[in-house]
Amino acid sequence: MVHTASITVPIIGYVHTPYVEKFGVPRQPNLVDVEGVIEFVAPYDQPAAFEGLEGFSHLWLIWQFHQNRELKKTSEDMGSNSELHETSAAESFRPQIRPPRLGGNEKIGVFASRSMYRPAPLGLSVVRLDRIEVIDGRVRLHIIGADLVDGTPLIDIKPYVAYSDSISAAVSGFAVEAPKLHPVYWTRLALWQKHQLISLHVLSSNQLPLIERILALDPRPAYQSDGQRDYGMSFDQVNVRFGVQSDVIWIKEITAR
Repeated sequence: MVHTASITVPIIGYVHTPYVEKFGVPRQPNLVDVEGVIEFVAPYDQPAAFEGLEGFSHLWLIWQFHQNRELKKTSEDMGSNSELHETSAAESFRPQIRPPRLGGNEKIGVFASRSMYRPAPLGLSVVRLDRIEVIDGRVRLHIIGADLVDGTPLIDIKPYVAYSDSISAAVSGFAVEAPKLHPVYWTRLALWQKHQLISLHVLSSNQLPLIERILALDPRPAYQSDGQRDYGMSFDQVNVRFGVQSDVIWIKEITAR
């Protein structure tokens, strides 16, 4: 039996979301009801390829960790030589990672995690299918709950099948419970800026609970807990500056990008 060291798969489309950078993207899907759109590239955008999909409420997305620093470096260094890519992937393999859920200090095996730093830089997310749209003969899928940065390459989609995909007796290792939610408050300055941005149509009132939910999940790196430090997050057309004091998230400033 001949074993192939690697495979090549097509990119069938791209996922568009308000997450314009990695910082702030939820660490799992369906933690924030953010709307997204999948735009497919030809020939994978033909309506015939999606017949029957309207009968499913959720989808599995298989996508690429395109902002993986190691993936970028390998691509830049090796160009289009596939054999060199295979060698580099094996040489850069790290068997253990530090998951944020464990505070960023404890190590576990990479295959016991969902880390982006893995041999095949592929992610798997389940999302809600909101609607199917056809424009000029090309299909677009509107989804809710994605944990993907804007422009994420999509490798495949598959329908979520409840009777086999939902395992009520599943055991989830170190990730038994949903992440803790922190209370979120606005400073007087941020409240004023928020109303100004809404009046200028830079920010919509529908986005406010999304921003608050993202921050309630505490997007900071697990190893950072400095109560005096401010952090910045970009979301759609705004920049948000916030701090954390005694487990409370304070939105200090919100401005147009």
